[in-house]
This record gives sequence, C-alpha cells and structure tokens, in this order.
Amino acid sequence: MAEAKRQQAPVTGARGAHIVVIEGRYYDALNDMLLAGAKAAAAAAGASVEVITVPGALEIPVAMSIRMAQEPKPDGFVALGIVIRGETTHYEIVSVQANRALIDLATASAMPFGNAILTVENEAQAEARANPATGDKGGDAARAALTLVALKRGIER
Repeated sequence: MAEAKRQQAPVTGARGAHIVVIEGRYYDALNDMLLAGAKAAAAAAGASVEVITVPGALEIPVAMSIRMAQEPKPDGFVALGIVIRGETTHYEIVSVQANRALIDLATASAMPFGNAILTVENEAQAEARANPATGDKGGDAARAALTLVALKRGIER
C-alpha cells in the first residue's frame, strides 16, 4: 500500500518560535536526511532550531525531559530517529517505549511536539521516508510541532 502524500503547506502562526530537535543518531546518512527536512521546515516557518544528539531512540525521551527543565524554555520539540526491525524483539521494545514516553511527556506538559521516529522493516523504507525529496518525515514532524506551537499561541492569547 502506498503511503498518502500530505500537502506541505507553510505553517503560519509560528514565526519566531524556537524548537528543539532531538535526534537519536544511529544511522548517520538517514538521520542527516531527517534533520535536513526538519531544519528546512522550521526555516520556512521562520522558526529557529536547536539540535540535541543522543545515541538512539530510547534516549530521546530522557533528553526531552532534561531539556524541558532547562532555560530558556523552547516552544516545541521534534523527535528524529530510525528503528529498523532486526532478528530480535528489541525493535518492538524501542519503538513502543520511546514513542509512548514522548507522547506522555508532551501531553502531560502541553508541549508542542512532532514525531519522526521512523519504525521500518529495512533501510530502503527508511530512506524513502527520511529523504526530503520523497517522504520528508523530518519536515512533517517539524511542521506538526510548529502547527501545535501556533495552536498553543492562539490559546494563550
């Protein structure tokens, strides 16, 4: 089944926002693509980006929690990472636990958040989704976070 292609309309209402991108850097070339997409989407919306790099997807929620406690407070977060199914159940543990912890953190704190922790079967699937020219999941995650930043700004006014 082909994946639906979402329209990539520019995000409005998030100009001047500061987002923190936390990348679980395990596959360098693939992570470079996710990060490029996220940075491009942030720039298009007039937002600044801070990048924190951790070893893998399971460390992303911990890094998010640590950064949330620091000043200056960011306007939102983006999680980037790639989990490729292997021969053991480690894939299920990493993908489920990292994503659950991130959703719990974001919802408990009403923190705008975009998620591009890709869970795939192989590197070809990861590349198709990470590449800004094809899947642009890094850009999608940044646009999601910035859309929520704009929503939060509207609520706080």
